[in-house]
Amino acid sequence: MDRLSPSSPAVGLARLVAYYELTKPGIVAYIVITAGVSAWVASRGHPSALLMLHTVVGTGLATAGALALNQYVEREVDAHMRRTRDRPIPSGRLDAAPAAVFSAALLAAGLTYLAFLVGWLPAGIAAASAFAYHAIYTPLKSRSYLATLAGGVPGALPALIGWTAARGSLELGGFALFAIAYLWQLPHVLGLSWILRKDYERVGFKLSPPHDDSGRVIGLHMVLATSALLPVSLVPTLLGYTGALYFGGAFLLGIAFLGASFGAARRLTDVSARRVFFGSLLYHPLLLGLMLLNTVPHG
Repeated sequence: MDRLSPSSPAVGLARLVAYYELTKPGIVAYIVITAGVSAWVASRGHPSALLMLHTVVGTGLATAGALALNQYVEREVDAHMRRTRDRPIPSGRLDAAPAAVFSAALLAAGLTYLAFLVGWLPAGIAAASAFAYHAIYTPLKSRSYLATLAGGVPGALPALIGWTAARGSLELGGFALFAIAYLWQLPHVLGLSWILRKDYERVGFKLSPPHDDSGRVIGLHMVLATSALLPVSLVPTLLGYTGALYFGGAFLLGIAFLGASFGAARRLTDVSARRVFFGSLLYHPLLLGLMLLNTVPHG
């Protein structure tokens, strides 16, 4: 059978798909939604359509670039983990050098877009998020469990990108949405780290508490995070940005999430860890949906 020419349409399409995968589109979509909902709440449900478009596009480009650049930086580690060895670079579908250029160009384009079409403050926060992700979280992963705590910061900063895009300044409401996103991520990441613990051990990642073979400490940390998340999730209503529907829904979601964490703390297994992980995948999107539905129009 003849090999396909490097310039054939099929090869070109496969390369485009590989570049698309490099950006981790699922995570980009979540980050963009977080920033968009934050801008919606900050503007009390009446944002400028053009501002929303620019915020979403700029945040999406910058996030895609940062995530793609991470795959370039961690390409050798990814090649040794079952979960990541089929990613575009370690699988050989993309060469490292052009992937790095593509990633850096996307990040620069996103930051420039935000700076000129949304504002310097949101652009600065997006740059801080990329810096924290690459200069703090990534190198810490192989050194300390603090990586898990540090990694929640860049993941939560999009809430402040959206808020400052709409309001032009850092305010208590924005920090409340940041805190919700940060605390939500801890049980999410801890559940995943337990499920993938063998893969992480293979490459020396320290995303779980040390000397915790039973998972007792992970379970405790899940409970602490979800216990703090429950009252923090109610703050948008206490500040007057969301109404009673959001308040009641956030309370019920928080109780359910806390219950899953208590179950994992009693006995951490792959099943109970997955319950927390998949519960987290439901919790935050539902919470954001409640924010959209029940933003209070006037302060």
